[in-house]
Amino acid sequence: MRILADMEELRFKIRDKGRFGFMDEHGNVVIEPQYVEAEDFYNLFAKVKFNDHYVHIDLLGRLLLKQLYKFIGYFEEDLARVRLIKRWGFINGKGDEVIEVRYDDALDFSNGLAAVSVNNQFGYINKEGKVVISPRFNWAGDFKGELAPVQWFGKSGFVDKNGLFILNTPFEKCFPFQKNVAVVLHENLWGLIDFQGNLLLPPQFPYFSGSTNGEFFDDMAIFKVDNKFGFVSIKGEIAVLPRYESAGDFSEGLAPVQLHGKFGYINKNDELVIPFIFEDAGLFSEGLAQVKQHKQWGFINSSGEWCVPPKFDQVMPFRNGLAWAEKKSNWVYINQSNDIIWKEPDLYS
Repeated sequence: MRILADMEELRFKIRDKGRFGFMDEHGNVVIEPQYVEAEDFYNLFAKVKFNDHYVHIDLLGRLLLKQLYKFIGYFEEDLARVRLIKRWGFINGKGDEVIEVRYDDALDFSNGLAAVSVNNQFGYINKEGKVVISPRFNWAGDFKGELAPVQWFGKSGFVDKNGLFILNTPFEKCFPFQKNVAVVLHENLWGLIDFQGNLLLPPQFPYFSGSTNGEFFDDMAIFKVDNKFGFVSIKGEIAVLPRYESAGDFSEGLAPVQLHGKFGYINKNDELVIPFIFEDAGLFSEGLAQVKQHKQWGFINSSGEWCVPPKFDQVMPFRNGLAWAEKKSNWVYINQSNDIIWKEPDLYS
């Protein structure tokens, strides 16, 4: 009997009679549908609901049940944050509580360190639970590269892994670096600085809570001004003027945008590549994008040609060669050749 899972094995969520399980990329059921709620696998683990609590399962369906928590996070760098009542700690891939539940708050591990809060002051711990930067900040973000953003008494800047201030800024808040740029916030407007603290883009775009606000995808970030959407490049240049009614992130060189109620795709030079003919549109993934026409969803390639004709009520982007779709409330997985790999019973009956 096999007891170890291949690290490259893939899992896709399936449903049968209202219960959720998982299949492999060939459509073989690996974890029988048995859970009333389940999330997709991420970093070798998935969350499922068990006895009114979310717990992790591994690729073989084994539950991490050494302790039930009020909240469990995703595994990042082999550890997941967990909460008991009001305190936070971390577990490993065996379900062992390797960092004691004792913190007021905790962020995920990033580049070997995690921000934690004690008495409303943030510092950083390593994966052994040792404090490496003492709690003294009002807020702290993830380490990206060798720097992390921190905030104290209305000021903000960046510290290195020794807790030394490398970069002070005049802004109210900074966010983690993305490649060589970081978002900064001033009077509820966001802009960009580089690693040296040089202002690449003065704060000018409204900051919307719950939105991406300068999160870069494919080296482009969406901004919104006066209910119109545009894009800024990672160089801090306004690459696409705000003239679209809505916009999705760039992916594989193209972004879905809406104009006069219809969706099409532009490139990074704001050139129309696929015309405005769709009722809705998603991001390109693995060479295809989901689009809606005549109230049905299908997939097109980067030339705008149909690869999967519009026949589904809902779809999700292709991931590891397969896409989830729904027709008449039944689930199906298809490949890029429009072959059905798995379907719920009676899907087309």
